[in-house]
Amino acid sequence: MKRSFKLTLISLLVIVLAGFVVVRGINSRIKAAGIVKQETLDLAIPSVAVIHAKVGGMKDEIVLPGNMQAFTDAPIYARTSGYLKKWYSDIGQHVKTGQLLAEIESPEIDQQLQQSRADLATAEANLKLSETTASRYQALLKLESISRQETDQAVSDLEAKKTIVTSSRANVNRLEQMVSFEKVIAPFDGVITARNTDTGALVNAGNGGAAQELFHLAATDRLRVFISVPQSYSRSATPGVIADLTLTEFPGRRFAGKIARTAQSIDAATRTLLTEVDIDNIAGTLLPGAYVQVHLRLPSGFAALVLPVTALIFRSEGMQVAVVRDGKVELVTVTLGRDFGTEVEVTSGITAQDAVVVNPPDSLAAGAQVRLEPAQGER
Repeated sequence: MKRSFKLTLISLLVIVLAGFVVVRGINSRIKAAGIVKQETLDLAIPSVAVIHAKVGGMKDEIVLPGNMQAFTDAPIYARTSGYLKKWYSDIGQHVKTGQLLAEIESPEIDQQLQQSRADLATAEANLKLSETTASRYQALLKLESISRQETDQAVSDLEAKKTIVTSSRANVNRLEQMVSFEKVIAPFDGVITARNTDTGALVNAGNGGAAQELFHLAATDRLRVFISVPQSYSRSATPGVIADLTLTEFPGRRFAGKIARTAQSIDAATRTLLTEVDIDNIAGTLLPGAYVQVHLRLPSGFAALVLPVTALIFRSEGMQVAVVRDGKVELVTVTLGRDFGTEVEVTSGITAQDAVVVNPPDSLAAGAQVRLEPAQGER
């Protein structure tokens, strides 16, 4: 009996020991699997090299890109439909206000005008007869030779005839204006930059279809350039400040412009101030549509940030850099200043404290989690 008890006890101890060994092995395997999983997740997070923008030297001006535009620019449309009889101005020709640009033939409008004039003559003749009749009835009424009812009818007919004449005269005036629109004239002094019609072409004034642009007129004696001034320099963009313009086709030459007005509001998307620079162009040296660089003078020196060109991202949204904040990537739109070859000047978008990704991969997306590795120059 004692022997069987000992055997049972030994068996239980062996079973407990085996169970302990099995549980411990399972736990170690689970722990090892968890470690492997965590290491796999850590390895899946890409590592990126980051740097901080350098503070550049002090400067007295910033250079911003812009496109020249004519101060006044308008398409010229026809106000009456018909066939183009003749055109008198071609591209590149300077025209004055009220100068004849083209003539349109619209026989339907001409016939309608003749008919409306005939209708007006008939209405005026009927009015004259009604005036005579009403005067005669009013005289007979005083002699009590006619009833008041007949006199009132004659007076009422006179008033109706007056209304008909007024309506007919308004219709004649309307058609006379339509006929006057057969002559296309220049609304302001400028240069014809496009002619989109020719003799014999059907001109549609928008009746039953899209209106056709006949000419394009631009006033080039004064030009305007719109630029986006970074927020950090926005206090320097005030009306009256001198802004010199340079163009590649005029090397070494500067054209003096002046800030005319600003939007008085910072664009929340780009953190820039829309600014208009006006420049006189009486000699016609500058052409609208040209690309220019605007040199905006600053009242005191400003220090700009400098990044290597390898940190820039060229995408459809514009020039961007990848900034790591709280372990995640943010794509920030930046405005560039001067180009130094391997480095560029950044005038807005980032600060000197931002960790900027160098050589960002094409697959890098906003919100992606990354691990930071200082770039070689930052170690």
